[in-house]
Amino acid sequence: MERVLKATLFLWMTGVLWGAFFYAPPARGLGDSARVIFFHVPAAWIAVLAFCMSLWHSIIVLRSGNRMSDIKAEVAARMGLVFCVFATVTGAIFAKSAWNSYWNWDPRETSIVVLLLVYMAYFGLRSAIDDPDKRARLAAVYAILAFCVMPFLVFVLPRITISLHPDPLINSEGQQNIDQKMRIVLFAAIAGFTGLYAWMYNLTVRIERLVRKKEGEDV
Repeated sequence: MERVLKATLFLWMTGVLWGAFFYAPPARGLGDSARVIFFHVPAAWIAVLAFCMSLWHSIIVLRSGNRMSDIKAEVAARMGLVFCVFATVTGAIFAKSAWNSYWNWDPRETSIVVLLLVYMAYFGLRSAIDDPDKRARLAAVYAILAFCVMPFLVFVLPRITISLHPDPLINSEGQQNIDQKMRIVLFAAIAGFTGLYAWMYNLTVRIERLVRKKEGEDV
């Protein structure tokens, strides 16, 4: 069954790549550079999803001290950080095409850097504590506090300041009026990235559990 799911995911993502470059038309006002949204938007979505999962498992850690939940919280935060970096890189690629500069310190760019630093500090905290129980609980508290900051940085700050972000260009009327083919590919990409994240997450959790068992932890 697992092989079937992996094969399905591979075919789905292959279809997403084909759709992104050959099926979807250029965006009005942005041209072919807008194709980056098929990777940038799903990556940003997965980053938020992963941070939500890290929050959930961190709450479980504080309530029960469950070691597996600590593993799941750490892995989710790690995956969130990876996809957040990917979203930042793809955003910079678009910025280079649209504004001839990879980085403009736009509010969205600035807030994403702050978010990256917040979750990098999470791993700095974990690496500084040797005792597994103490590390799990302090990391859980930090993950909860970090999540409280995340919605402000991702959803609030960029919308209360003037931004170069392409939303106004793609949706000049403030509505989701992008081409239907682009919409299909975008939703397919979001679904595919979600499946990819689920596969990577489960695989990483199993690996992390084996590593901790080898180090003598009771998980």
